Amino acid sequence: MNCYKLTIVPAGEIYPLAGKANLLDVIHREGIPLESPCSGKGTCGKCKIQIIAGQVNSPTVEEAEHLSDQELEQGIRLSCRVEALGDLEVRLPEKERKSHRILATGYVPEAVLEPVIKKQVISVTDPGLGENTAYLDIIASQLNDNLVSLSSKSLRAIAEIISRERTMTVVYNLNTVIGFEAGDTSGESFAVAIDIGTTTVVASLVDLNSGRELGSETALNPQTQYGLDVLSRIEFAGKTPEGLTLLQTVILECLNGLIAGLCRRFKIAAKRIYEVSVAANTTMQHLFLGVDPRGIGQAPYIPVFRNEQYFPASELGLNVSPFAHVYCLPGVSSYIGSDIVAGVLVAEIFNSPKNILFIDIGTNGEMVLVKEGKLSACSCAAGPALEGMNISCGMRASEGAVEGVRINENEVDLKIIDNVLPQGLCGSGIMEAVSEIVRVQLVESSGRLKTREKLIQESKEQFAGLLAQDSGKKRVILYSENQVEVAVSQSDIRQVQLAKGAILSGFYALLKHLDLELGDLDEVIIAGAFGAHLKVESLIGVGLIPAELEEKVRYIGNSAKTGALLSLVSREARSKLEQIAKDIDYFELSVEQGYEKLFAKCLSFSKLN
Repeated sequence: MNCYKLTIVPAGEIYPLAGKANLLDVIHREGIPLESPCSGKGTCGKCKIQIIAGQVNSPTVEEAEHLSDQELEQGIRLSCRVEALGDLEVRLPEKERKSHRILATGYVPEAVLEPVIKKQVISVTDPGLGENTAYLDIIASQLNDNLVSLSSKSLRAIAEIISRERTMTVVYNLNTVIGFEAGDTSGESFAVAIDIGTTTVVASLVDLNSGRELGSETALNPQTQYGLDVLSRIEFAGKTPEGLTLLQTVILECLNGLIAGLCRRFKIAAKRIYEVSVAANTTMQHLFLGVDPRGIGQAPYIPVFRNEQYFPASELGLNVSPFAHVYCLPGVSSYIGSDIVAGVLVAEIFNSPKNILFIDIGTNGEMVLVKEGKLSACSCAAGPALEGMNISCGMRASEGAVEGVRINENEVDLKIIDNVLPQGLCGSGIMEAVSEIVRVQLVESSGRLKTREKLIQESKEQFAGLLAQDSGKKRVILYSENQVEVAVSQSDIRQVQLAKGAILSGFYALLKHLDLELGDLDEVIIAGAFGAHLKVESLIGVGLIPAELEEKVRYIGNSAKTGALLSLVSREARSKLEQIAKDIDYFELSVEQGYEKLFAKCLSFSKLN
């Protein structure tokens, strides 16, 4: 096999390149950041690179679909479809430097302040001459002999402290001594609550003495460059050499960066962080711990673990106290993770006598229905469309993203993040756009865009100018100026339609499972970013929530992070989380009789026109 070299310009890094090797595979192997949401299937069109010099294969069918003639002339290619036929010089896209808007806040229920971590300050006095004792005996007498099987590291710490001073702080985890610190550090006791989402990551610093959340740091989940959804990442972890290690490494680097940012911002030492709690879906928990998730992605869809996990943070290389621990919140199944268990705790529905539906809408659509205290849950693959991904003009919620749309008779009003020129559609933007397209009846009940001729025939000629069609592909133009077009394509509508069909059908299947009617619901609680950025009217307009429930909807924000926070400050909350995970009955939609017909029915926009 021929051996070539790959040069990344302008930096000049050189990497080995086997003849006809897939370029994206090489980029991933070398740990070079490049977004590839579809994990190399050629369906997203996002892994663009520019061939500066060298020979490669001819453009493929997938590239013809995603790249313009002008891009191809400039040497722009999809790296997942490029094979090297010689030495290559390649330019990667510039890293996006825009700040992304990530939801870190939400409703916080009251909790009894009783953290697992506590401290005790003691003074160690020298014994009298000739007294047969040891410093460890003197320390134990002040701790009611609460010293069991200390590590050699703790013994060395005691010796070092006593060589310098006589006051020390003993750190406990529950009733177990886990560390010793010089002087009185009782006023400095911190922990970090983390929500690892499929798309975003949130880390919050908590003062364990007061139970107060000091602040949060957020980031995009760096694993998105290897796949937008959990199945893509499971596939990447399984098929790519060192793929699992790479996915774990990038998330740990991300978390250490967020923790470092919190320490700088609040002027604390990382060694004063004694516990880290993590809420995430089951796949994200596996990847965080470096556990092979392949069992989640193939029948019979069994994870390696689903209950709570607790172990030293040093095993993962988290930059916190050397005797800190990580608490992974408990989950329920492969597709109902600890983020949902946290949401049930925060929503306070686990012991409610009412009929309440809890929904966390994102890349995955998970929901829990409580009927008179009985909890049932299901999960559906909503896909990344609701977060602005796999959309022709999709982008994350950052500067220039359209987040609100209103189609009027004479114009289209857009709400744009930071009030700059529009660049694309984020999740709330695509939802509102499709909701408006449905409202003004630019689509059939099947979701197919109408023709200009049909709109004129229906006396809707005022909207006909929004429609465009090139090479047989229809789209609705929302903005077209300054060589920038923001539009919703027929494919985009289908993506949203599939997401709403999945969530709505899961909703109705759960009602049937618990023998409830729509009118029996007392409340619908929605968690996640949608609570902050999407109007109820849009959820109803696109058909994600039935119109009859409009007055019963309540938003609670980022409940996954809040649940992780509560587990740090309250032993009672941690106990409740573990009981909730055991009490939730998981309901598998795919085995429900008649589910496929229900899903097809829920795709229709017929009730909305």
